Amino acid sequence: MHFEILVEDSSGKTALEIIVPKIIGDKHTFNVHSYKGIGRIPQGLKSKSDPKKRILLDQLPRLIQGYGKTFAGYPAGYPAVVLIICDLDNRCLKTFRKELLDVVDNCSPSPETHFCIAIEEGEAWYLGDVKAVKAAYPNAKDALLKSYNSDSICGTWETLADALYVGGCQKLSGLGWQAIGEEKNNWAKRISPCMDVDKNQSPSFCYFRNKLRGLS
Repeated sequence: MHFEILVEDSSGKTALEIIVPKIIGDKHTFNVHSYKGIGRIPQGLKSKSDPKKRILLDQLPRLIQGYGKTFAGYPAGYPAVVLIICDLDNRCLKTFRKELLDVVDNCSPSPETHFCIAIEEGEAWYLGDVKAVKAAYPNAKDALLKSYNSDSICGTWETLADALYVGGCQKLSGLGWQAIGEEKNNWAKRISPCMDVDKNQSPSFCYFRNKLRGLS
């Protein structure tokens, strides 16, 4: 099985390139493609934004259509699938999932496509494995880590910043989005190698893990 995995930011790519082999082993192949934000599904499924800006949902109809054509040309017996991972943020899960599936249904040819939605944000997957967080950051604030409820809507990256970053979320936010992005990449590099994919407490991570294993 070959997996094409799309994720909305570079820290997600960093994390997935470490985590995915833990889930599927070395008998399958995969690529992870990062984008520069999630954006929104374009009206009429016709994107008017510049593809070079690499906004995931803005380009989703074009991407799905492209993968459909590419996979159609693969040799028989070489299965391939697209997995798209994005944050729920403050959206309604049921409505958002339907909108995503409608994109696939309206593309022809359409590849086998699955959506894995991180609730609330990708950092929820780190917080689903407190032992990994503590292994990567021994001085992390235990009280904050223990008070977090898996996949709760609470400002997830802010919670992780308060637990890990000196000065917390307030100080990190004051440094701007570039600094936040760099710190998220640091979390990905340090926490992901420590994660036990079979013991993660995040329901959305477990959905992603089980989806990968079910397909492979």
